[in-house]
Amino acid sequence: MPVSPTKIGVGPWFHKKIVDPLLQILRRGAEPKQLAFSAALGITLGVFPICGVTVFLCGMAIALLGSLCHSPSVMLANFIATPIELSLVVPFLRFGEVISGGPHFPLTSDAMKKVLTGHASREVLLSIVHALLGWLVAAPFILVILYIIFLPCCKLLVHKFSPVPSSPKKPLHPHMEVKLKVRDV
Repeated sequence: MPVSPTKIGVGPWFHKKIVDPLLQILRRGAEPKQLAFSAALGITLGVFPICGVTVFLCGMAIALLGSLCHSPSVMLANFIATPIELSLVVPFLRFGEVISGGPHFPLTSDAMKKVLTGHASREVLLSIVHALLGWLVAAPFILVILYIIFLPCCKLLVHKFSPVPSSPKKPLHPHMEVKLKVRDV
C-alpha cells in the first residue's frame, strides 16, 4: 500500500515552508520583474557549490542590490535551491575541470573521508576551485535563463494573488474610473 506524502508530513511541511511564504509575498503586492529577478538570484546563489555559505551570499547580494531585489523572495528561493545545490556540485566540478583543462578528480569514499576529517590534499582543494570555476562561469547563464522562465510566472501569480496593482500607474480595477470634481472657491 503506497504511503501518501501528506500522511508522512511532507505536504503540510511544504505548504508551511514554501507555499504560505510565497502567498504572503504575492499578497503584499510586489513587482513581477523584481520577484522574477529575486527568485532567479536566490536560486543562482543557492546552487553555489560550497554548502553552508549560500545564506551569506544572498545576504551580501541583498545588501548590495538594495531595493533592486526583494529580500524575502531571494531567501525563499535560496531555501528552495538547497536540494538542487547538492545535486549540482559534481556537474560544476566537472565543468570547471573542462574549462581549466585540469585533471579529472576521482570521487571516491577515501577522498570524501579526507575532506570530512580535515586532511584534504592538494587535489581536493583543486577540485573545490574547479567547482567554483564551473559555478562562476555558469551562474550568469543560470540567472538569465531563470529570469526569463520566472517573469511570465510571476506576472501571472501577481495578477492572480495580489490585492493591489503591480504598478502605481495601473488602476486596481481597469474598468473603474475615479472622477474628481473641481470646485471653484
